[in-house]
Amino acid sequence: MTVSAVVVTYNRLPMLKEVIAALQASETPVDNIIVVDNKSNADTQEYLTSLGDQIRYVRLEENIGGAGGFNKGIRYFMEETVDDYVWLMDDDTVPTPTALTELVGSAAKVDNKFGFLSSDVRWTDNSRAKMNLPFPIDRFKKIPLDATEMEQLRNATFVSVMFSREVVDKIGLPVKEFFIWGDDIEYTERAARVYPGYMVPTSRVIHKMVQNVESNVSLDSIDRVPRYFYAFRNRMYFSRNRGFVRFLRAHIRIAYEAAMIFFNGQPKKMLRLKMVLKGVTTGWFFKPKVEFAKNKAKG
Repeated sequence: MTVSAVVVTYNRLPMLKEVIAALQASETPVDNIIVVDNKSNADTQEYLTSLGDQIRYVRLEENIGGAGGFNKGIRYFMEETVDDYVWLMDDDTVPTPTALTELVGSAAKVDNKFGFLSSDVRWTDNSRAKMNLPFPIDRFKKIPLDATEMEQLRNATFVSVMFSREVVDKIGLPVKEFFIWGDDIEYTERAARVYPGYMVPTSRVIHKMVQNVESNVSLDSIDRVPRYFYAFRNRMYFSRNRGFVRFLRAHIRIAYEAAMIFFNGQPKKMLRLKMVLKGVTTGWFFKPKVEFAKNKAKG
């Protein structure tokens, strides 16, 4: 079985170097390392160009966000390679040497009938990364840190998740219009409608975020608040595709999050509320088109 790794990057060269080195040191070789560059500065471009045929370098003409980057990366995997699997990660995701070995081995255990396979994502202190916590099908179950058995999940993030060519061919590409936030949740839930998705707890990666915190519009720093427009707009879109009950539940949860803005002691409360309301109302009418790629393996 062959694997393409897709890394989406934007102006984080020191971390990117570490990620590429980790991929090159993988116990199970990565057949193609595809780096999608969201028009980073010249130093990133020069470094990636210097790697020559060690990687497949896809430089974009503009920054189209993580969603757009993964859209382009998976399209490249489908149209320019014939690899069996595509393994996605951000440019601050450092896989352990056996991370891919465990994913590929788990694919064989389920006879390749999986929607997605997700790694156990840890922070630098070995606690679970809070932005990438696993959500089992049994919503009351908590996966222990020392788990070894595969666990079926509702969805997963693009911080170390693997798909088969077969599934990508069936479900298409991530929605590039999401720009950031929620593209991974929507895409993995789409994949899980084909086959079950699983967490592989023996596949470990380190997500080197600056802080191990969850996203929260009522607590986040002011410079990040405008991004929450995408978070709430995109949530409206994919909750709509989950059915009426879950669409209604999403509104109730968002109403709670909006109310918490006024109970937390952070500044610019009206700006925070504006991003929530703008995102929700735009999301009611947000209907992006799912794109499909040509499958090179079919000739």
